[in-house]
Amino acid sequence: MRSLLALAVGLMALSFSVVALAEDAKKGETKKLEGKLTCTKCALQETDKCGHALKVKEGDKEVIYYLDDKGGAEKYHGKVCKEDHDATVEGKVVEKDKKHHVESPKVTLK
Repeated sequence: MRSLLALAVGLMALSFSVVALAEDAKKGETKKLEGKLTCTKCALQETDKCGHALKVKEGDKEVIYYLDDKGGAEKYHGKVCKEDHDATVEGKVVEKDKKHHVESPKVTLK
């Protein structure tokens, strides 16, 4: 009887954690990412205006995080428009249109 009760309590706790994790994933979480900062127009040829994306190596594949910033008006843009640069980006990672985006990114070039 006690083991059934312990099992039920354990399953309830597990289900609450899964629900909490799913809600956090929807809201986005703040992450610190390191990779190559690039221009979405000049290097990736994905946009009509200059913007920024961070190419991050995750395991065997490369994941692109699009920065929700001022694009060509950012002070670091001149350095990354024509050539990729190593950078660290901190911000809230969310998924939009099946792509990873970083909201309010804090960019540090290396």
